[in-house]
Amino acid sequence: MQDKKHRIGLLDEIKGASLLLMILYHAAYDLCFIFDVPIPFFSSAVVNILRDFIAGTFIFIAGISSRFSRSNLRRGLYCLGFAMILTAATYLFVPDQLIVFGVLHLIGTCILLFALIHKLLDKLSPATGIGITAILFVLTRRVPYGYLGVPYLLEIKLPEPLSSTNYFSPLGFFNDTFFSSDYYPLLPWMFLFLCGAFAGVFLQKNRLPSRFYRSRFSFLSLVGRNTLFLYLIHQPILYGAFSLIFWLLRR
Repeated sequence: MQDKKHRIGLLDEIKGASLLLMILYHAAYDLCFIFDVPIPFFSSAVVNILRDFIAGTFIFIAGISSRFSRSNLRRGLYCLGFAMILTAATYLFVPDQLIVFGVLHLIGTCILLFALIHKLLDKLSPATGIGITAILFVLTRRVPYGYLGVPYLLEIKLPEPLSSTNYFSPLGFFNDTFFSSDYYPLLPWMFLFLCGAFAGVFLQKNRLPSRFYRSRFSFLSLVGRNTLFLYLIHQPILYGAFSLIFWLLRR
């Protein structure tokens, strides 16, 4: 958890804006896939890009925040614990929307990983670390689709046995029987987290202009400071509200 005395206003605002966009996305997802409201645009490539951009923002900022945490081990276990509760809740109450390894699972796992290897990572300069992890993110971006490399430039097909089981789905390897309504595997997304962790060094050492550290939009900052809590409660609220609305409409 980021120390209140060392919060970065701009990051809180970006997190807040991203969470609000995520809530809008999940509202559309619920309407489309749970309540069968036709939203043709929701299946477009643009929406998929927007979804990954929003989640990617959270993942990158979670990496930055790891530089400000007093205990990444505790923070990672805390995050992963809530992720498992989310998995149990979807399994029990909405099994057709089961979350196996979503963005919260990813972030919790990455925080724990960072807690274990951050001293090794610190042997690299921040700029070098950013460059290496950014390249690795691009090269592993298509691992869940069975390839390494860059589309149309260099594509290496991964061995089929990697996808013969779902046991390695947290890494990005799975077969046709796998399903998770929210899915962000370690490959490639842990490299985006680590890229944020390297970028966080610059903010930690106050190397950026002062405007990055000030808060200008109090509402977005408030949302950004409470992202985990709001992330956990927004789907039950959306589901309950939509269920009530459609029940009233059918009366």
